[in-house]
Order: sequence, then C-alpha cells, then structure tokens
Amino acid sequence: MGQFEKDADIGSTNYFGKRRLPPGQTATARFPVLTYGDVPKITKEQWCFSVWGCVEEEKNWTWGEFMKLPQTTLRADFHCVTHWSRFDDEWKGVLFRDLVKHVKLKPDAKYVMQHAYGGYTTNLPLQWMMDEDVLFAHTLNGEPLPMEHGGPMRVFTPRRYAWKGAKWVRGLEFTATDRPGFWEQNGYSNTADPWKEERFW
Repeated sequence: MGQFEKDADIGSTNYFGKRRLPPGQTATARFPVLTYGDVPKITKEQWCFSVWGCVEEEKNWTWGEFMKLPQTTLRADFHCVTHWSRFDDEWKGVLFRDLVKHVKLKPDAKYVMQHAYGGYTTNLPLQWMMDEDVLFAHTLNGEPLPMEHGGPMRVFTPRRYAWKGAKWVRGLEFTATDRPGFWEQNGYSNTADPWKEERFW
C-alpha cells in the first residue's frame, strides 16, 4: 500500500456513530509530525499537571499521582486539519470526565483552556469536554506516547480536529468566558468539527 490509501470502510461509522472518513480527508497509515516550534523535552519526573481558574481550589499532580487516576483504553480515529486521518489506534490514559471528578468547579466554569509546555493553548467548552471522549493520553498502541507526538502526555479529542488536543499538556484553566487558543487566534475554527469541515473561521 502507498503512503495514503482509501478507507476500506468509507461508508461505515466509528464508535460514536459518525462516518469514519470525514469530508476532505484522506486515510493514511502514516503519522506525520506537525508541530509549531520546538519539541519540549519533558521527562515524567519533570512533568506536573495543574488545574486553576474557576475552581474552588487549585490542584497539582505529579506523574505518579496522575497515573493513580482511573485509566481508560480507547480505540478511535485521529483527524488532522491538514487533510489526513488515521484509523483504529489504541490510546490509553485518563478521561477528562474522570479527572474532573477530582476537581471542585465553581458554578461559572463554562470553558476549558488547555495549556502545554512550550506555551501552546487550545480551548473547548466544558460541556464538550464532559460529553465527548476527551482523553489525557500517555500510551499509543501499547507503547509510551512518543515525544514528537506530545509525550509524555497529550490531549486526544477524537471528535475534533487534532489541534484541539494539546501536545505536552501541563494543565487546564477553567474560565467563565471563551477565549481563543493559539491556532484559533491564527484563523483556525473555534469548533473544529471534522464532519462539518470546520477548519477555519
């Protein structure tokens, strides 16, 4: 097979009932590395995860503490805004909805800004983070997540274009109002639904 190929089950649906290959996408077995700026080199010993903003109490986790949270394995597809999609990768990590059980949110918390080592940010409504299978992923296909793909941990958002999941994630800021993240400030869609081809503003 070539680098890019047609999806064999183009008419089938994924695990949440949508067509597997979104419009304008091409299926691939490759996993291109697309990153703005340098790759942060963060070890598990250095890694720390924080939550702040519209919370009753700010909280921090070390790597070991985060690994004690409930772990979920998710087989799902990955859609890049640059027109390629991968299918059936196995991701393992902590679901947002499991993480947030350990955070006491204030009533005005409506949005979530993901913050990454290196300064990258991206935003999503709290409702979407809760309703969808947003995963803090540390393992890909049974192996530690490669550094170039966001290791030791990235956010995986299977129902959105991939830039909506921050690589090298270091924390979440809960906010009362929405504000755009890095790519959203630079012309990319605020909603990023691949099945509606929401690539740009």
